[in-house]
Amino acid sequence: MNKKTHFGYKEVQESEKSKFVGEVFTSVSENYDLMNDAMSFGMHRLWKRILVELAAVGKNDVILDIASGTGDIPKLISKEYPETTIFMTDINYDMLNEGRNKAINESFSSNCKFCQLNGEQLPFKNKTFDLITIGFGLRNFTNKEKGIKEMRRSLKKNGKLLVLEFSKPVNPFFSKVYDWYSFNILPKLGSLLANDSDSYQYLAESIRMHPDQELLKNMIIESGFKDCKFYNLLNGVVSIHIAYND
Repeated sequence: MNKKTHFGYKEVQESEKSKFVGEVFTSVSENYDLMNDAMSFGMHRLWKRILVELAAVGKNDVILDIASGTGDIPKLISKEYPETTIFMTDINYDMLNEGRNKAINESFSSNCKFCQLNGEQLPFKNKTFDLITIGFGLRNFTNKEKGIKEMRRSLKKNGKLLVLEFSKPVNPFFSKVYDWYSFNILPKLGSLLANDSDSYQYLAESIRMHPDQELLKNMIIESGFKDCKFYNLLNGVVSIHIAYND
């Protein structure tokens, strides 16, 4: 019997969620960078830079970036650490194509490999990567626990996992303001800038359905990682979890 999961606030069959998520990202792919800048007032670029700083990338690291989108995280790593090898991946062909074109046009493709893949079924041998990063992608997984276990399997001993994701604001008043912005402004921005309010309504809903900081930390530890900790950014609107493989 097929299990149910959530797609935003809707309940759907597990087997259908990846299709629905794929439709969202196909719809937004051409305007993805523009919308990210508009929605976050450009702060997503700072958050990604903080992730790369926290990653403490090694000179010759082999790195897997999951849900790369248009390649902001691989770009930062590639420019600063040109001797690394970066697997830039996405489940959605249109998003990956946007990222590959950006890598070529902005000259950071030389140490990048491009793979279309499902983060819950990684096609790599055990202990392949020194570092795995995922930015704003985990909440779209059908089975987050399965995906995290796959990441752990693919990491070398003492390898690092960094997860950048929307989370739960710490301050109750700020949380109310954030909710108002998410459900009243984001869909209107989507309609105005990308002619697509539904995808950004899903974005707001998917954030609310994602585990908060402590729940995600526990999920990562229960998947076999050790020493997981997190950092809140912008009062917890976004968090970065860091975990080490044993």
